[in-house]
Amino acid sequence: MALGMWASSTANALRISYASKAHLSPAFSFSRCFSTVLDGLKYASSHEWVKHEGPVATIGITDHAQDHLGEVVFVDLPETGVAVTQGGSFGAVESVKATSDVNSPISGEIVEVNTKLSETPGLINSSPYEDGWIIKVKPSSPSELGSLMGPKEYTKFCEEEDH
Repeated sequence: MALGMWASSTANALRISYASKAHLSPAFSFSRCFSTVLDGLKYASSHEWVKHEGPVATIGITDHAQDHLGEVVFVDLPETGVAVTQGGSFGAVESVKATSDVNSPISGEIVEVNTKLSETPGLINSSPYEDGWIIKVKPSSPSELGSLMGPKEYTKFCEEEDH
């Protein structure tokens, strides 16, 4: 199941949960209604991010995606040297709620894998944009970055998807 489809259905369930609790306290906060989106990254509609620096692009899943997935308990990591294609699956993230494919926002060759995720998959939850990155890729078509969303577009996309 793609992260985007799963995140939409989970967002609906979370909204019901929030709505049912909202009457309990006037101080109830909707602070997690929307997750962190960082400048300097590009975003795919399937909720992966990419940071292109020099010859390498770092890829992970967004804060929005990890928030909807819940506690990550396992990450299926690919091997280095493997080719990925834009929109193609390269691994999976398993949470206490579901398992979701992770798709590459760009095409290229995997040059590094975050092996820390094997022992500490929760890094995706606690630090999705820093310690929880999944792979690093040498892009074969850097122009593909132009087809991805910037922070403002991704924020709007998530808000529309959650409503």
